[in-house]
Amino acid sequence: MTGLPPYAELLQLSPEPDPRGGPPLMLMPAHDGVLGRPGFLHGGAIAGLCEFAAFSALRAALGEPDTLMKPITVTVDYLRGGKLEATRARAEIIRLGRRIANLEVRAWQDDETRPIALARLNFLLERQPREP
Repeated sequence: MTGLPPYAELLQLSPEPDPRGGPPLMLMPAHDGVLGRPGFLHGGAIAGLCEFAAFSALRAALGEPDTLMKPITVTVDYLRGGKLEATRARAEIIRLGRRIANLEVRAWQDDETRPIALARLNFLLERQPREP
């Protein structure tokens, strides 16, 4: 992912290789800009991390740089308080159709099997016509 949007830059997000060989994971380091209540991440920062992980995975799967991806719904379940430490997110494409994509995202800190949040996102895809 190149040229991150301003909000992703504010969160200091960066892609990192997935050890499983899938689309890149998204990493959000601990810093004051993502602080909510003392010692914990802000829920909006966690949601932003999940959304950008989904965008990244979808962009990698599409391989079509001109396809517009518009979020239709974003639902985040917060499972436990995220401590102020590095947080990762992995997106999985559940269904990729011509016009709609459905993804699930897991955000975690120390242990991927103990997520701090799970998100479900639905995207409208506007594919650009290819020139002959």
